[in-house]
Amino acid sequence: MAEVKVPELAESISEGSIAQWLKQPGDHVEKGEYVLELETDKVNVEIISDYTGTLSEHLAEEGDTVQVGQAIAIVDENGSAAAAPKAEAPKVEEAKAEPAKAEPAAPAKAAPKAEAKEASSTQQVIASPAARKLAREKGIDLTQVPVADPLGRVRVQDVEAASNAHAAPAAAPKQAPAAKKAAAPVEVNDDRIEVVKMTRRRQTIAKRLVQVQSEAAMLTTFNEVDLSAVMELRNRHKDSFVKTNDVKLGFMSFFTKAVIGALKKYPLLNAEIQGDHILKKNFYDIGVAVSTDEGLVVPVVRDADRKSFAEIEKNISDLAVKARNNKLGLSDLSGGTFTITNGGTFGSLLSTPILNAPQVGILGMHTIKTRPIAVGDQIENRPMMYLALSYDHRIVDGKEAVGFLVAIKDMLEDPEQLLLQG
Repeated sequence: MAEVKVPELAESISEGSIAQWLKQPGDHVEKGEYVLELETDKVNVEIISDYTGTLSEHLAEEGDTVQVGQAIAIVDENGSAAAAPKAEAPKVEEAKAEPAKAEPAAPAKAAPKAEAKEASSTQQVIASPAARKLAREKGIDLTQVPVADPLGRVRVQDVEAASNAHAAPAAAPKQAPAAKKAAAPVEVNDDRIEVVKMTRRRQTIAKRLVQVQSEAAMLTTFNEVDLSAVMELRNRHKDSFVKTNDVKLGFMSFFTKAVIGALKKYPLLNAEIQGDHILKKNFYDIGVAVSTDEGLVVPVVRDADRKSFAEIEKNISDLAVKARNNKLGLSDLSGGTFTITNGGTFGSLLSTPILNAPQVGILGMHTIKTRPIAVGDQIENRPMMYLALSYDHRIVDGKEAVGFLVAIKDMLEDPEQLLLQG
């Protein structure tokens, strides 16, 4: 018998929910074949079997929360598709029944461990692999570890400190898991109200948005940009651009290039806060927010400063298709340095975007409206867009934020600058 386990997914992901079993008990599976789809906080991941044989049993059901390293299925490497499930099921049931008999005689320490496991399945923890490994060795619940990192990431030293602190008081952690379980069920005695459980991804989005607003000193500055020059340039080159590159020339490549030019002038907006240090990033991985049925995701255009307009347009188009088809991988979503979000596609005239932690800046684009503006001594109707820059005031001052936004405005109103800045 061989166990199918939840593999290591990414540093910030320690658990997921089983969205769908792709193989049922009695089905034959090949090594490397997908057996289930796992929903994580960021993406859905298809889990493969490392063994060839018959899937004899599911150890978790659809909707269950499972941990990294947890066994979720049994594969009989010698079994046949017809007989294996019936033969093996009683053995597994017996194995499951044995711990239940032993629990009453176990020492009092067993209960907190069980409760800690429940807590870790209901709360997302961001921890380094080394910290997670040490926590497993010491039996520490990562959700109960106090952290010094303002971004909430658990590190090795935090686990060691928690291990020393919890050596004496064992009763304190008991209260938290019970409170979490009590808040879970929702009952509404009104047939006009539909109760829908939030998906794991929506829960994570909600938690992180609140977390950002409570931890970051977020502020937003606004400006407007005249897109006459960009639109005229697009109109002149759109047909030849499509023929040459097999992709449309959109606005996102212009804005991405303008953002990169501004980030080079104001590098703190491309940085990250870690404890009492600032990590200045000399690369430009630009996140582009994409709306999906399950919520907003932010896939990343890698090394955007090295890409042409056509490469950026293709990259964004491919990522958007993958996002809407739920095919994004974890590598598509991790490590962005700055984010662009375009509420204008839905008709938004003005909004305040929320930071995508641990990034310290996000640019909000909005719908283009023809408005009368003063051009010299004349009033002209021009295609105008409001821009919004939200930033973390802890390391970015107002002068830098305003200068950053003005730099973007200047480059878009004179798009030849985008070619000069590379």
